[in-house]
Amino acid sequence: MSKIIASAAIRGAHKIVDRAEKKWQEAMDRWGANEPVGFPNTAYYLPVIYGILGIPVEKIGDMEQVLKKCKSLLPPPVRESCPLPYLAPALDAGMATFFAEEIIEAIRYLEAPEFYTKQEDVTDNNIWLGAADDVILRKRGIEFVDGTAPGFAAILGAAPNPQIAKEIAQELQEKNLYIFMAAEHNGKRFSEQLIEAGVQIGWPTRLVSFGPDITAAVFAIGFAIRVSFSFGGIGPGEYRKHLIYNKDRTFAFAMPLGYVTDEWYANAAGAINFGFPTIADTPIPEVLPTGICTYEHVVSNVPHDKIVAKAIEVRGLKVSVSEIPIPTGHGPAFEGERIRKGQWYLECGGGFTPMVEWVTTKEMDEVEDGRIKVIGPEITDIEPESRLPLAITVEVAGREMQPDYEPILERQIHHLTNYVQGCFHNGQRDIGWLRVSKELYDKGFKLYHIGAMLHAALHQNFGRIFDKLQVTLYTEEDKVVELRAKAREVYRARDIRIEGMTDETTDMFYSCTLCQSFAPSHVCIISPERTGLCGSYNWMDCKAAYEITPTGTNQPVPKGEVLDPKLGQFKGCNEFLFKASRGKLDHYNFYSIIHDPMTTCGCCECIAAVLPLCNGVMTVNREFTEMTPCGMKFTTLAGTVGGGLSTPGFVGHGKYNICQRKFITGDGGLLRMVWMPKILKEEIADRLKARAIEVGVPDLPDMIADETVGTTEEEILPFLEEKGHPALTMEPIM
Repeated sequence: MSKIIASAAIRGAHKIVDRAEKKWQEAMDRWGANEPVGFPNTAYYLPVIYGILGIPVEKIGDMEQVLKKCKSLLPPPVRESCPLPYLAPALDAGMATFFAEEIIEAIRYLEAPEFYTKQEDVTDNNIWLGAADDVILRKRGIEFVDGTAPGFAAILGAAPNPQIAKEIAQELQEKNLYIFMAAEHNGKRFSEQLIEAGVQIGWPTRLVSFGPDITAAVFAIGFAIRVSFSFGGIGPGEYRKHLIYNKDRTFAFAMPLGYVTDEWYANAAGAINFGFPTIADTPIPEVLPTGICTYEHVVSNVPHDKIVAKAIEVRGLKVSVSEIPIPTGHGPAFEGERIRKGQWYLECGGGFTPMVEWVTTKEMDEVEDGRIKVIGPEITDIEPESRLPLAITVEVAGREMQPDYEPILERQIHHLTNYVQGCFHNGQRDIGWLRVSKELYDKGFKLYHIGAMLHAALHQNFGRIFDKLQVTLYTEEDKVVELRAKAREVYRARDIRIEGMTDETTDMFYSCTLCQSFAPSHVCIISPERTGLCGSYNWMDCKAAYEITPTGTNQPVPKGEVLDPKLGQFKGCNEFLFKASRGKLDHYNFYSIIHDPMTTCGCCECIAAVLPLCNGVMTVNREFTEMTPCGMKFTTLAGTVGGGLSTPGFVGHGKYNICQRKFITGDGGLLRMVWMPKILKEEIADRLKARAIEVGVPDLPDMIADETVGTTEEEILPFLEEKGHPALTMEPIM
């Protein structure tokens, strides 16, 4: 390793550790050793410290042993004449830097509670987001699982001007990468330059402004560690596994823009431990031999128009970018973009005009592949800030195409249209809402391009199940209303068919092992009456996914002999489970939370737990961050039962699953539900009410306690007794 880099990194580490020690002493004097510390609504304490050292930092006093470890890791400054290799001491200094930065940032949360927004979005007065909470981690972490986010770029400093910053950010977005930003160069920061250039920043657009200082760079490393914790099932202190996991699975790199300070060098040395190389725009010394990183460790003096391509090459990242024939960017990075009042040129739907989206199957001779038509006014025919009715009809034909696949393709209209830079899309079916920005209009975008984009993207992603596709967009109100009425009849028939499916009426279930890269023993088997834990996959989705990719993560699972109809155990599923879990599990039950329940991964929408005192169960969704009656918050529950475990008394599940007929029927079913967060109850209110009527207790929703009643069993039990909750008179649950 370069002597210049090593000496700078070690100097920088000394500076940051000294700063952390000073901050810690000030905090001890002000608050005392017992003052709680941590990043809001995050598991794993201070994650880098917890993951690498195994030390849970819960109070200010706990930081002392970490600072001692930092000092033991810090090598002396590099001398003029030094016969020893530089690499190992520099890497140790880099790791000590991250420990010290977590201490600094944790104390910052105490000193200035409002310094960070603590949410997904920036505000008018604050663009610093701070540590991602667990809701964000779950939402964004799944993108690293399914490949929509192959990695992230950690940008330090600032580009020469806002336009170059915008071009670098957009190129990274088009590669579907996240961009994590921190530090400043010559008084400028990359995130501030993006705002100056009119770019929306925040988690929804994958442009994450962690903080203004170099110490905020540790939030990027903390995010990577929390992914290996949450989805990889790696434990505290298993530093080697955490580092190897991130090298092999989290494709990240550092991109310093501007003068590289000693503190920047220290952070770069720390990142190398994780296999994250550095690609700089300044002529700093290079480290070209391979070793810890996949390829080179430090590459420098890269021109700004080539720096993204070089970074992807050096990291060894394979990015698949579809060529979509539209005059703007297209990809998941643009999905969270907002187009507000005054910014839009065209608005459709949203309750202002009729709008409908409909995919339908046709005969082969009825479809001309690639035909795109706009019937009615085009965007070029209207004035700025005008509204139009809109019907998007997609007609497909193919030997493998089935009507069952129509809703799967139809749902893609929302995502794919939202991927268009400058388009906002919300809703689906007949409740869609579309906005096209003035900036996108100025680029030459037309409604025609929505059809061209859908034709290209659906062919690329789902071409296995159809041969031809044509798109027609209608903007004449009479025709839109007519098509909406026809589509609603189809929607109704689909819903009846899906709702009418039962586990007894099919001999084939489907697996989903998408999360096995993070939870090796987790095997989700999806039946018509038990959707996937993540809420993203139902039986129909898995069936379509298998047709599209027969060798993928969704495989058919013959149900086989019914071994236990009450608990939901099937011979064919057991055999598949044994193979797919690599011998870790040989059975589980679909319909029970008590008796060998299904395995749980880190992506579940909800976790249910038994409440013995109340003779029932509770469930909590990931968005609810407070304490629950089982004595654990969601983050603690996820850390306890996630990672592919089958844990009696606990089970992960999707929100939709709560009102499915087979939900924990082996233990009494929905009548056992005694507590859930108010926001969850409101979200599923209509289906919960209908299911309550079906089970013969119409008032059940009003009998289920929430946090306004209490967050302990002792607090909610009187409420349940007053309401006469049926769980109290059922046979003992345990």
